[in-house]
Amino acid sequence: MGLSVGIVGLPNVGKSTTFNALTKASNAEAANYPFCTIEPNKAIVPVPDPRLDELAKIVQPNKIQHSVIEFVDIAGLVKGASKGEGLGNKFLSNIRETEVILHMVRCFDDSNVTHVENSVDPIRDIEIIETELILADIEQLAKKIERLTKEAKANVKGAKESLECAKALAEHLDSGKSAVTFSEFDSDVFTALNKELRLLSAKDVIYGANVNEDEIASDNEYVKKVKEYAKERGAEVIKLCAKIEEELIGLDDAEAKEMLESLGASESGLESIIRTAFAKLGLISYFTAGVVEVRAWTIHKGWKAPKAASVIHNDFERGFIRAEVISYDDYIACGGEAKAKEAGKMRLEGKDYIVNDGDVMHFRFNV
Repeated sequence: MGLSVGIVGLPNVGKSTTFNALTKASNAEAANYPFCTIEPNKAIVPVPDPRLDELAKIVQPNKIQHSVIEFVDIAGLVKGASKGEGLGNKFLSNIRETEVILHMVRCFDDSNVTHVENSVDPIRDIEIIETELILADIEQLAKKIERLTKEAKANVKGAKESLECAKALAEHLDSGKSAVTFSEFDSDVFTALNKELRLLSAKDVIYGANVNEDEIASDNEYVKKVKEYAKERGAEVIKLCAKIEEELIGLDDAEAKEMLESLGASESGLESIIRTAFAKLGLISYFTAGVVEVRAWTIHKGWKAPKAASVIHNDFERGFIRAEVISYDDYIACGGEAKAKEAGKMRLEGKDYIVNDGDVMHFRFNV
């Protein structure tokens, strides 16, 4: 299962630098001028999970296979992007294809780094981007309302309800509010509408507050403002220093940990982003552990065993018989599958079993 995170923000706020650091691949040009990212850079990177290493110590597999996450570095947006300013609608459509938005915000002073608005003001910067997302949604929704109006007149099933919802949403967006705060956000009608339109302002947002190296341990005034803004909107804030993340590239785990601890940070920006993105999307991982490989499989929280098995192969879901399950903690405490079985820690679960994060599983199925 893929997880796509689009990195957005004004030009020169640290998007490409963060992308380089997070993917550990310097394939996005980072330069001190707007629009240095012309095409959306994409990279598939492994999801760090220390539990895999602990399982591998016991199993001694030929390889370890992590879950993966896709990062998309989208060119800097500017005021008027929804009307084609800067690089315009092309990049708004790139955002539409992602599940989560990582909104990078400049929270540092540096006269050597140009700001497209000529001053540092994170809330103003956030509002510029979010206004463009709302305006793009308004334009797309207007086209949908035209179609629904015709369908409602023709008595197409469900068209009247969808039209009422779309008109109410249009009024909400026109007031400058994002779709995520729409009163009918959780309704089935809105969900269906959003599934088709993939509204930009309905996406979960994580704010990435980019700070200087000496501001990692404590929040500066810019970060405090971003956190207050995010709290009002029920969003998460990750504080990181893009420069530090770049420096972590090439370091082994021990060196990286030592560097982060010396700066007063408990985890890297990558770990924070993935952990937060997983929580936003309700994702969890279960494991398979054998001599060929120890592997993490990403599923949605609440999935039952047959559905969870389908991420390995569709045949596993169609021919599902039952699952052998050992919790991660029991697997580690017992020192592996054999001893977990001896201790009575392995369970046989059926089709209604809801998979838990960290379950070590083996599926039995008919071809």
